[in-house]
Amino acid sequence: MTAIAMAEQERRQTVTVLFIDIVGFTSLVDDLDCAVVRALQRDYFGIVSEVVRAGGGVVEKYVGDAVMAVFGTGATGFGAEAAASAVRVGLSVQEALRGQLLAGRFSVRTRVGLATGDVIVDVEATRDYGHGMISGSVVSTAARLQAYAPHDTVVACAQTRAAAGDLIAFQELPPVRVPGKSRALDLFRALESHRARSAKRHLYAVPAAA
Repeated sequence: MTAIAMAEQERRQTVTVLFIDIVGFTSLVDDLDCAVVRALQRDYFGIVSEVVRAGGGVVEKYVGDAVMAVFGTGATGFGAEAAASAVRVGLSVQEALRGQLLAGRFSVRTRVGLATGDVIVDVEATRDYGHGMISGSVVSTAARLQAYAPHDTVVACAQTRAAAGDLIAFQELPPVRVPGKSRALDLFRALESHRARSAKRHLYAVPAAA
Protein backbone atom coordinates (compact mmCIF):
# COMPACT_ATOMS: atom_id res chain seq x y z
CA MET A 1 0.00 0.00 0.00
CA THR A 2 1.38 3.42 -0.97
CA ALA A 3 1.93 6.24 1.50
CA ILE A 4 -0.91 8.19 -0.16
CA ALA A 5 -3.30 5.25 0.17
CA MET A 6 -2.31 4.81 3.82
CA ALA A 7 -2.96 8.49 4.49
CA GLU A 8 -6.42 8.22 2.93
CA GLN A 9 -7.30 5.10 4.91
CA GLU A 10 -5.97 6.24 8.28
CA ARG A 11 -6.47 9.49 10.14
CA ARG A 12 -5.59 11.07 13.47
CA GLN A 13 -8.48 12.16 15.66
CA THR A 14 -9.80 12.37 19.20
CA VAL A 15 -12.11 9.60 20.41
CA THR A 16 -13.54 8.21 23.62
CA VAL A 17 -12.70 4.56 24.27
CA LEU A 18 -14.98 2.36 26.39
CA PHE A 19 -13.84 -0.83 28.10
CA ILE A 20 -16.30 -3.09 29.94
CA ASP A 21 -15.75 -6.45 31.56
CA ILE A 22 -17.48 -8.86 33.92
CA VAL A 23 -16.51 -8.82 37.59
CA GLY A 24 -15.09 -12.19 38.66
CA PHE A 25 -15.33 -13.74 35.21
CA THR A 26 -12.34 -16.07 35.67
CA SER A 27 -13.74 -17.70 38.79
CA LEU A 28 -17.25 -17.73 37.32
CA VAL A 29 -16.28 -19.82 34.30
CA ASP A 30 -13.46 -21.86 35.86
CA ASP A 31 -15.55 -25.03 36.30
CA LEU A 32 -18.01 -24.48 33.44
CA ASP A 33 -18.11 -26.50 30.25
CA CYS A 34 -16.81 -24.52 27.28
CA ALA A 35 -20.25 -24.68 25.61
CA VAL A 36 -21.81 -22.98 28.63
CA VAL A 37 -19.10 -20.31 28.59
CA ARG A 38 -19.82 -19.71 24.92
CA ALA A 39 -23.54 -19.35 25.60
CA LEU A 40 -22.82 -16.87 28.38
CA GLN A 41 -20.52 -14.85 26.11
CA ARG A 42 -23.06 -14.89 23.28
CA ASP A 43 -25.77 -13.39 25.48
CA TYR A 44 -23.38 -10.88 27.06
CA PHE A 45 -21.77 -9.71 23.82
CA GLY A 46 -25.17 -9.49 22.17
CA ILE A 47 -26.53 -7.13 24.80
CA VAL A 48 -23.39 -4.99 24.95
CA SER A 49 -22.98 -4.66 21.18
CA GLU A 50 -26.65 -3.73 20.67
CA VAL A 51 -26.46 -0.94 23.23
CA VAL A 52 -23.11 0.31 21.90
CA ARG A 53 -24.35 0.55 18.33
CA ALA A 54 -27.68 2.10 19.36
CA GLY A 55 -25.63 4.77 21.13
CA GLY A 56 -23.51 5.59 18.08
CA GLY A 57 -20.41 3.62 19.06
CA VAL A 58 -18.35 1.06 17.18
CA VAL A 59 -17.41 -2.28 18.74
CA GLU A 60 -13.67 -2.57 18.16
CA LYS A 61 -13.05 -5.98 19.69
CA TYR A 62 -14.18 -8.74 22.05
CA VAL A 63 -11.55 -10.36 24.28
CA GLY A 64 -12.64 -13.00 26.78
CA ASP A 65 -15.20 -11.13 28.87
CA ALA A 66 -14.12 -7.66 27.75
CA VAL A 67 -15.67 -5.44 25.09
CA MET A 68 -13.84 -2.44 23.68
CA ALA A 69 -15.87 0.22 21.87
CA VAL A 70 -15.04 3.58 20.32
CA PHE A 71 -17.06 6.80 20.07
CA GLY A 72 -16.46 9.79 17.81
CA THR A 73 -15.29 8.05 14.63
CA GLY A 74 -18.38 8.93 12.58
CA ALA A 75 -18.81 11.52 9.87
CA THR A 76 -19.65 14.26 12.38
CA GLY A 77 -16.35 13.70 14.20
CA PHE A 78 -15.68 13.99 17.91
CA GLY A 79 -17.37 16.40 20.30
CA ALA A 80 -19.18 16.69 23.60
CA GLU A 81 -22.06 14.51 22.40
CA ALA A 82 -19.71 11.66 21.40
CA ALA A 83 -18.07 11.65 24.84
CA ALA A 84 -21.46 11.89 26.57
CA SER A 85 -22.81 9.05 24.42
CA ALA A 86 -19.94 6.82 25.55
CA VAL A 87 -20.85 7.53 29.17
CA ARG A 88 -24.55 6.93 28.57
CA VAL A 89 -23.83 3.67 26.80
CA GLY A 90 -21.74 2.45 29.71
CA LEU A 91 -24.57 3.19 32.11
CA SER A 92 -27.15 1.72 29.73
CA VAL A 93 -25.24 -1.53 29.32
CA GLN A 94 -25.15 -1.99 33.07
CA GLU A 95 -28.87 -1.28 33.29
CA ALA A 96 -29.61 -3.70 30.43
CA LEU A 97 -27.64 -6.46 32.16
CA ARG A 98 -29.26 -5.88 35.53
CA GLY A 99 -31.64 -8.76 36.26
CA GLN A 100 -30.62 -10.69 33.14
CA LEU A 101 -29.69 -14.37 33.43
CA LEU A 102 -27.00 -14.99 30.84
CA ALA A 103 -27.06 -18.46 29.35
CA GLY A 104 -30.29 -18.82 31.29
CA ARG A 105 -28.65 -18.96 34.72
CA PHE A 106 -25.87 -16.41 35.36
CA SER A 107 -26.35 -12.91 36.75
CA VAL A 108 -23.28 -10.72 36.22
CA ARG A 109 -21.87 -7.44 37.45
CA THR A 110 -19.62 -5.26 35.33
CA ARG A 111 -17.11 -2.40 35.42
CA VAL A 112 -16.73 0.28 32.75
CA GLY A 113 -13.73 2.50 32.09
CA LEU A 114 -13.68 5.47 29.70
CA ALA A 115 -10.73 7.42 28.39
CA THR A 116 -10.48 10.19 25.79
CA GLY A 117 -7.50 11.10 23.65
CA ASP A 118 -5.89 11.10 20.22
CA VAL A 119 -5.58 7.92 18.19
CA ILE A 120 -4.92 6.78 14.66
CA VAL A 121 -8.19 5.47 13.21
CA ASP A 122 -8.29 2.94 10.38
CA VAL A 123 -11.32 4.15 8.44
CA GLU A 124 -11.82 0.91 6.50
CA ALA A 125 -11.77 -1.13 9.70
CA THR A 126 -14.30 1.27 11.20
CA ARG A 127 -16.73 0.43 8.43
CA ASP A 128 -16.19 -3.29 8.92
CA TYR A 129 -16.18 -3.27 12.74
CA GLY A 130 -12.70 -4.72 12.42
CA HIS A 131 -9.93 -5.44 14.87
CA GLY A 132 -6.95 -3.12 15.13
CA MET A 133 -9.16 -0.16 14.23
CA ILE A 134 -7.48 2.38 16.52
CA SER A 135 -3.99 2.86 17.91
CA GLY A 136 -2.97 5.04 20.84
CA SER A 137 -2.16 5.03 24.54
CA VAL A 138 -5.75 6.01 25.36
CA VAL A 139 -6.71 2.38 24.72
CA SER A 140 -4.59 1.05 27.58
CA THR A 141 -5.72 3.94 29.80
CA ALA A 142 -9.38 2.97 29.35
CA ALA A 143 -8.58 -0.66 30.11
CA ARG A 144 -6.65 0.28 33.24
CA LEU A 145 -9.37 2.61 34.52
CA GLN A 146 -11.96 -0.12 34.06
CA ALA A 147 -9.95 -2.31 36.44
CA TYR A 148 -10.22 0.39 39.14
CA ALA A 149 -13.95 1.02 38.76
CA PRO A 150 -16.18 -0.01 41.68
CA HIS A 151 -18.54 -2.82 40.73
CA ASP A 152 -21.50 -1.75 38.56
CA THR A 153 -20.14 1.74 37.95
CA VAL A 154 -18.81 3.75 35.03
CA VAL A 155 -15.61 5.69 35.62
CA ALA A 156 -13.92 8.20 33.34
CA CYS A 157 -10.65 10.06 33.05
CA ALA A 158 -10.37 13.84 33.39
CA GLN A 159 -10.28 14.29 29.59
CA THR A 160 -13.60 12.45 29.19
CA ARG A 161 -15.20 14.52 31.91
CA ALA A 162 -14.00 17.73 30.25
CA ALA A 163 -15.09 16.58 26.79
CA ALA A 164 -18.63 15.71 27.95
CA GLY A 165 -19.01 19.16 29.50
CA ASP A 166 -22.31 19.71 31.28
CA LEU A 167 -24.06 16.86 29.40
CA ILE A 168 -23.08 14.38 32.13
CA ALA A 169 -22.82 14.73 35.90
CA PHE A 170 -19.76 13.21 37.56
CA GLN A 171 -18.62 12.45 41.09
CA GLU A 172 -14.90 12.89 41.74
CA LEU A 173 -13.18 9.81 43.16
CA PRO A 174 -9.70 9.52 44.72
CA PRO A 175 -6.93 9.50 42.07
CA VAL A 176 -5.52 6.09 41.19
CA ARG A 177 -1.98 4.91 40.60
CA VAL A 178 -1.93 2.91 37.37
CA PRO A 179 1.00 0.65 36.40
CA GLY A 180 3.00 2.19 33.56
CA LYS A 181 1.77 5.74 34.23
CA SER A 182 4.20 8.21 35.79
CA ARG A 183 1.46 10.17 37.56
CA ALA A 184 -1.74 9.27 39.37
CA LEU A 185 -4.85 9.51 37.19
CA ASP A 186 -7.84 11.59 38.21
CA LEU A 187 -10.96 9.44 38.32
CA PHE A 188 -14.63 10.43 37.98
CA ARG A 189 -17.75 8.31 38.44
CA ALA A 190 -20.54 9.01 35.96
CA LEU A 191 -23.95 9.90 37.40
CA GLU A 192 -27.35 10.56 35.87
CA SER A 193 -30.64 12.00 37.04
CA HIS A 194 -33.82 9.94 37.17
CA ARG A 195 -35.14 11.80 34.14
CA ALA A 196 -32.04 11.02 32.08
CA ARG A 197 -32.13 7.41 33.21
CA SER A 198 -35.75 7.04 32.07
CA ALA A 199 -34.96 8.52 28.68
CA LYS A 200 -31.96 6.24 28.34
CA ARG A 201 -34.05 3.15 29.16
CA HIS A 202 -36.41 4.03 26.31
CA LEU A 203 -33.60 4.75 23.82
CA TYR A 204 -31.44 1.74 24.55
CA ALA A 205 -34.06 -0.85 25.48
CA VAL A 206 -32.93 -4.37 24.60
CA PRO A 207 -34.80 -7.67 24.63
CA ALA A 208 -34.23 -10.16 27.42
CA ALA A 209 -31.38 -12.59 26.82
CA ALA A 210 -32.50 -16.00 25.61
